[in-house]
Amino acid sequence: MTNVNLIPGGLPETVLPPESSDALDALANALALAPELRRDAVSDVVARWPRFLDAWAQLGLLARDDTEAYAYFRVGYHRGLDRLRQAGWRGSGYVRWRNETNRGFLAALEGLRASAAAIGERDEEARCAEFLVQLDPEWNRRA
Repeated sequence: MTNVNLIPGGLPETVLPPESSDALDALANALALAPELRRDAVSDVVARWPRFLDAWAQLGLLARDDTEAYAYFRVGYHRGLDRLRQAGWRGSGYVRWRNETNRGFLAALEGLRASAAAIGERDEEARCAEFLVQLDPEWNRRA
């Protein structure tokens, strides 16, 4: 016989805590720079705040090629899993886009999905796509 633990009200939802205003300001300033300066500036933000998930996702978007993007998004994804666990996530439950503080993680996971597709990692692409919908059933590739 298998025990099934039901949680009143459905699956739990995890909301990541907000980033510091200094980190948010630094990323906004880096993204406001001229295009040729953005990547290095966002890289500096990541170096200063290595747990800042949206900074990793933005760095992935600024990557020079698909392989580099894959690496940045993968780091953001794994950092995000660490942050989710610290916030009480136990491997299941919702992490929804509608909560702004979750968007960096979801953007990194979406970027990992897209960059996996670009480099031919079809299994990884499928796993990421499935995970996104498990985390947020309303997911529609918004990142």
